[in-house]
Amino acid sequence: MRIRALGVIEDAVVELSPGFTAVTGETGAGKTMVVTSLGLLLGGRADPALVRVGAKAAVVEGRIRVAERSAAAVRAEEAGAELDDGALLISRTVSAEGRSRAHVGGRAAPVGLLAELADDLVAVHGQTDQQGLLRPARQRQALDRYAGEAVAGPLEKYRAAHRRLRTVAAELEELTTRARERAQEADLLRFGLEEIAAVEPRPGEDEELSAEAERLGHAEALASAAAAARAALAGDPEDPEGVDAATLVAGAHRALEAVRSHDPALAALADRIAEIGILVSDAAGELAGYADDLDADPRRLAAVEERRAALTQLTRKYGDTVAEVLAWAERGATRLTELDGDDDRIAELTAERDALRAELGELAQVLSDARTEAARRFADAVTAELAQLAMPHARVSFAVRQTEVADATTGIEVGGRAVAFGPHGADEVELLLAPHPGAPPRPIAKGASGGELSRVMLAVEVVFAGSDPVPTYLFDEVDAGIGGKAAVEVGRRLARLARTAQVVVVTHLPQVAAFADRHLVVEKTNDGSVTRSGVQALEGEDRVRELSRMLAGQEDSQLARAHAEELLEAARTGR
Repeated sequence: MRIRALGVIEDAVVELSPGFTAVTGETGAGKTMVVTSLGLLLGGRADPALVRVGAKAAVVEGRIRVAERSAAAVRAEEAGAELDDGALLISRTVSAEGRSRAHVGGRAAPVGLLAELADDLVAVHGQTDQQGLLRPARQRQALDRYAGEAVAGPLEKYRAAHRRLRTVAAELEELTTRARERAQEADLLRFGLEEIAAVEPRPGEDEELSAEAERLGHAEALASAAAAARAALAGDPEDPEGVDAATLVAGAHRALEAVRSHDPALAALADRIAEIGILVSDAAGELAGYADDLDADPRRLAAVEERRAALTQLTRKYGDTVAEVLAWAERGATRLTELDGDDDRIAELTAERDALRAELGELAQVLSDARTEAARRFADAVTAELAQLAMPHARVSFAVRQTEVADATTGIEVGGRAVAFGPHGADEVELLLAPHPGAPPRPIAKGASGGELSRVMLAVEVVFAGSDPVPTYLFDEVDAGIGGKAAVEVGRRLARLARTAQVVVVTHLPQVAAFADRHLVVEKTNDGSVTRSGVQALEGEDRVRELSRMLAGQEDSQLARAHAEELLEAARTGR
């Protein structure tokens, strides 16, 4: 991993061992920045305050080896990333203005992808995680992860049933609480549909009746105009001397027809005039027919106006046109069918709700049994760890219990009792500690002193990490408050965990650092103008000096050096 312009680190390269890597250094030297860098690569929040003063951006680049066809490799390839000889290259840039960019396998990627990959690559265990484990909800999550498929399978089915129950309950709530409103809506729809059905409007009928009413209302004027137009075209029988268009056109055609053989152009005009004569004759005939067919019956006009009034009653209420009224009726009929079916729907939903609650009760019992069994194993493993952490008489246990409810309709039946339930089941899970024989088990937040709490949390972290299916574990100063023999046992346990996974530990304890396969020290120097931090791997004499500093604060103390050498030898032979 390469870190540039992040906090006190100007430019440093961190090479982690495949086994156990310890990171040490003076307070303020930048150990936290190493952890922060890993956090950024894992999709952590980008804080512009982390950018080194004077720099435009902080950059963290990492090379992470991933197993072929592992979940992380598949997800990265789906996002367009390319693997480099079995390794995934990840970079994260944070600008001083707060902008953040990420690249995975040579491709720009959303930061959310880093967090997805982190779930399959690295498990971070730190003091923040320890505080989180004090919360019962977090303890339940830890127990569920420890239990594995025994809980994961039933829990997935339980959550699906719980989501469906919420949906069904919400619909039932609406149907029952809004029953009066829905009944009123149904009555209004029924009245409107009956009113429309009584009129029986036809599509386009309003436009047809409007045109007919206009024609009937001006029948005399229309008949007079048609007669006058016909007389102008074909002549008036009562005025034999009158001149009409048909006679004039016929005269023009005769005049040209007599000489058409002398000029083709004139012949063409004669033909056109002949066509005009035909058109005039046809128009005169249609005008005569129009006048004969024109209905001037006032009773028909009254019937049309009455029908238009009935349609107007509908368009005032249900739409601007008859087409819109018919569309409203179609929608209203569909909605009325839904409302009239409420009783049937309520019965269906009630039956489904009851079936879901019964299913949830059965699944909750399966979850409770699986959690109880896993809790026993988890508690035994943590108790065994505590025996090696200078707490030989301490006993850890889990309380897996349910809360009974007085109203059975608000709970589910588990073990013959009505109990409260939620999206994760009906169990309340709490980690308890009895620090010595005779002491009653109490919640760990209340039953342990500061030093005991650190050891309990570390034991929980180590046991939990052992069941976490990821290749790398990061422990950030989880050994705070521990010392002496207990610290040696912490180092030994982390070393054992490193036999099957990569373990990175940021620590201030020499007893822990002595067990590391690779020891990195974060050193800070000051040249008078710029503070730089570097990360160096320690071997041989340099490692003895760093352990001496951690032991006594003096690198050259002979007593501290002897103790450091003794720690290294004990770690080498006592794993």
